Amino acid sequence: MTKHMAKYSRGLLARAKKIKLLLMDVDGVLTDGKFYYLPRPGGGMLETKGFDSRDGLGLRLAHHAGLKTGIITGRSSPVIEYRVKDLGIQFLQQNTLEKIEPYERIRHAAQVEDAEVCYVGDDITDLPLVMRVGLGVCVANGDDLLRKHAHFCTRRTGGTGAVREAIELILIAQGKWDAILKSYLRGDRALKLRTGDECEQSYLVRPDSLRRTLRGGEDS
Repeated sequence: MTKHMAKYSRGLLARAKKIKLLLMDVDGVLTDGKFYYLPRPGGGMLETKGFDSRDGLGLRLAHHAGLKTGIITGRSSPVIEYRVKDLGIQFLQQNTLEKIEPYERIRHAAQVEDAEVCYVGDDITDLPLVMRVGLGVCVANGDDLLRKHAHFCTRRTGGTGAVREAIELILIAQGKWDAILKSYLRGDRALKLRTGDECEQSYLVRPDSLRRTLRGGEDS
């Protein structure tokens, strides 16, 4: 057991070791849960969000390590779609508060079992998935009931590196984290992270009536 593994229980490491697909909520998980509205020049308002750079690097490291990633969120925003393409996230389902059905579609597309999925959430709408997947994660400032049923609660709050924390747990359990750190410590540039444009992408977007599969970075 490495020194990084020592801070986690054996049971938690056993769950994290199996993970092949990482799924996340957006608001309150990849963001701090706040919405910002900006006036459009032609009228109306534009919704925008803030994302944490540590989560971004964590997701690129996850892709480098062979994990698939995806988002299931109750809201819809062009900002989310841009972030997904920027990071090379493979799956996206927006406008869905009931998350079991899109979860099943993504799981089948990724060809994984429940035990091979990690889901990171923050509120009771995430409870069905947190209780179903192999590794259910709740952010530090998440709902009390969700925290009670999660396998792992992060130390960081949503939008401040909580997803990165979950990724580190997974990569440590799979014996991949030390090699990543050594690559940076040596400065040998052996770790080559791909941009979103370089990743093979398959997006599941829009509500059921409009969803379609997009490949190769096409606009949605």
